[in-house]
Amino acid sequence: MISGAIAAIVADPRHFDSGRDFAASLGLVPRQDGTGGKVKLGPISKRGNGYLRRLLVNGATAVLNGKNARNDAWQAKLLDSKPKKLAAVALANKMARIAWAVMTRQETYRPRAVAAAA
Repeated sequence: MISGAIAAIVADPRHFDSGRDFAASLGLVPRQDGTGGKVKLGPISKRGNGYLRRLLVNGATAVLNGKNARNDAWQAKLLDSKPKKLAAVALANKMARIAWAVMTRQETYRPRAVAAAA
């Protein structure tokens, strides 16, 4: 459902210079506030397409609530160090970047190999 929505809404992913720009266009990056050269990062900016942002965050929440959430080292570290909702937004950001890479390269998604547990 998410991939179909992204494909329908994003006509040309090459309009974005990077996956970071694509995720920022969806509002999946921290809002920056600050004065005097000191920048403070706040909650997500909530600018951009709210529908795609909601789909990605809900999908990321489902992944983190699943049985296999701790199998991935990145997700396990994130869950140990951050609140669950913040981890879901971080995973949604990562998913958006992956979606941008898949669309620009026009390849199928190949997950990285997980190291075998010793």
